[in-house]
Amino acid sequence: MNPEIAGAGNASAGPLLSIVVPVFKEERNVPVFVQRVTPVLAGLTPDYELIFAMDPSPDRTEEVILELVRADPRVKLIKFSRRVGQPMSTLGGMQYAHGRAVIVMDVDLQDPPELIREMVAKWREGFDVVMAQRRSREGETLIKRVVSYVGYKIINRIADVEIPPNTGDFRLMSRRVVDEVNRLSECHGFLRGLVALVGFRQTCIQFDRAARFSGAGNYNRFLGSLRIGFNGIVCFSNYPVTLCTQVGGFLTVGSTLAAGVYGALRLTGLLAAPAGHPWLALLICWVGGLQLLGMGLLGAYITRIYEEVRHRPKFIVEKTAGFP
Repeated sequence: MNPEIAGAGNASAGPLLSIVVPVFKEERNVPVFVQRVTPVLAGLTPDYELIFAMDPSPDRTEEVILELVRADPRVKLIKFSRRVGQPMSTLGGMQYAHGRAVIVMDVDLQDPPELIREMVAKWREGFDVVMAQRRSREGETLIKRVVSYVGYKIINRIADVEIPPNTGDFRLMSRRVVDEVNRLSECHGFLRGLVALVGFRQTCIQFDRAARFSGAGNYNRFLGSLRIGFNGIVCFSNYPVTLCTQVGGFLTVGSTLAAGVYGALRLTGLLAAPAGHPWLALLICWVGGLQLLGMGLLGAYITRIYEEVRHRPKFIVEKTAGFP
C-alpha cells in the first residue's frame, strides 16, 4: 500500500484527493462537469477538494464557479491576474492543491471522471503516477492525430525522459510527486515532461477519449500541439543543438575536401572550366538555410535560458475563493 494513504484519517494532513481543473471560457461545461465528477468522488471519499484554476474569462465562468463555491466548501477557485495558458494554469492549481493525491483533468469531459476510480485503485496499489492513455481520440482531426503521433515519436527518440504515447495531462500524482514538480523552477509548463523527469513508480490505464461535451477548444489544435511538442523537445533534449553541430561539421569537412579535389583537377587540366556555376548558388542557399535553422534552434535555447534566469513569477493570483 502507498505509505501516503496511511494517514488518511488525519485531517491536518490535507484532503485525500485534489482535483485540479484548468478553465477558460467554460461556463457551460463547468456545471455538467461537477455533476459528473461529484458522485465519483463522493463514492471514493468525502475528503476531497475540487480546484478550478481559471484564466480571466470574458463569459460567466467565474460567476458559475463562485456559485458552486458558495454551495459546497470543497469547491475552490483560483483566478489568475492575466491569461497564462492551460499548462501554467495547471501548475498553479497544483501549487494550491493539498491532497495526498492530485488529479489533473480537463473540464470538457473528454477526460471521463469515471476513470478516477481506476486511478485511485492503482495509487492504492503503490503507484505514484497513474496516467490516462488514449486508445481512441473521438472528435479530433486527422492532422491533430498525425501531429500528436509524430511528436511523441520524436520526443521519445531524442529526449532525456520517456513519455508514454497518447498521454496528456490527465493523470493522478501522489503527494511526493506533486511536491517535487512544484519545487522545479522551470517556467515552460510541460507537465508530461516534468512528471517524467521527477520519476517514481508510474503506470498507465487506457480509455477511449470522447468529443468535447460543449463548445470548441480554446487553443489552436494544430499550432498549440506544435508549441507543446516543441517545448518537450527543446526543454528535455540537447539533440537539436548536437544535430546542428554534426551537420555543420559534415558540411565544413565535405566542402573543404570538395574544394581541394576541384582545385587539383583544375590545376592539372583534367577538368575544363564549366560554362557557369548554377550549383554554387543552390549550395549557398542551402547552407544559408541550414545556418538560419541552426541559429533559430540556438535562439530557442538562449530564449529559455533568458526566461529561467529572470526568475519572474510563473503566475500571479488575483483572487481565490474557498481556501482557508
